Amino acid sequence: MARFSKVLTPLVASVAAALAVGTAQAEEAVLRAVSSFATGTAFSAPFEKFVEKVNEEGKGLVRIEYLGGPPAMPPFEVGSAVSRGVVDMANVTSAFYTSLLPAADALKLGELTLEEERENGAWDYINQLHNEKMNVWFLARTGDNVPFHLYLNREITEPDLSGMTIRVTPIYAAFFRALGANVVQTAPGEVYTALERGVVHGYGWPIKGVLDLGWQEVTKFRVDPGFYKVDVNILVNLDRWNKLTDEQREFLTRMARWVEETDFNDNPGIIDEEKRKQEEAGISTITFEGEAAEKWLNVAREAGWKQVEAQAPVEGKKLRELLTRQ
Repeated sequence: MARFSKVLTPLVASVAAALAVGTAQAEEAVLRAVSSFATGTAFSAPFEKFVEKVNEEGKGLVRIEYLGGPPAMPPFEVGSAVSRGVVDMANVTSAFYTSLLPAADALKLGELTLEEERENGAWDYINQLHNEKMNVWFLARTGDNVPFHLYLNREITEPDLSGMTIRVTPIYAAFFRALGANVVQTAPGEVYTALERGVVHGYGWPIKGVLDLGWQEVTKFRVDPGFYKVDVNILVNLDRWNKLTDEQREFLTRMARWVEETDFNDNPGIIDEEKRKQEEAGISTITFEGEAAEKWLNVAREAGWKQVEAQAPVEGKKLRELLTRQ
């Protein structure tokens, strides 16, 4: 009987080990996520669709527990939270975490498509910087073809903002400063009141989202042409990413490519529709042309890269080589 037991023991052990492996493989990964933008608004919508898609197609494999936008966490704390593992995943623009990764300020200045960035090594380098400086995996980017604009409640006739106070994020602070503006940084939720009280004379914001936030009520003008491009990034805490199985990481990567390819903001028709809605809401357009437009865009570009290279000399120089069509 003892001999029979010795024969069974390795068999039982191997079965138990196989069951343990099967259980580990079958365990669903639950990722807690936040967005730096209000739920339902333009730059949260792609992420919300991403969460929905992951939860529909990843049953038993990966599930995202979406905690919400700014009511769940202040926008400028989101980058730090995903970096430290307070949350596992975040939908956040680089403008809200340049204090952690100054070189990320270059993302707005990119001139290549996402596919070109992946082909020439730019994407890998960007991910490497996020890994090393922030302890996050750079999973996806949305809003790539959506430009920024200056919105004002005072009319201007040339690219000169002297004597004006403009609400900024780090994205366009150097640009507006180069045109003579005084700049103040606030969270999006404070913009309406600042305009209403005359604390600021305008603000930078993408072509989309103004109406979502109700800012058309305190905005008179939009300045064209647009400049830079939106980057809203899906980041995953690196420690959590490394604990996922190969299958889970592959699945999330596939879902990331899906949300990039079907970005709900990246559509010329949607942008034209937004301009029409702004006009109907009473926002007039100030359009620079010829030399004025050239100055506007050149100051934006050079001020942007000057700031990036001042903040991160080595990384900034390399990113300029990888992200521009020089």
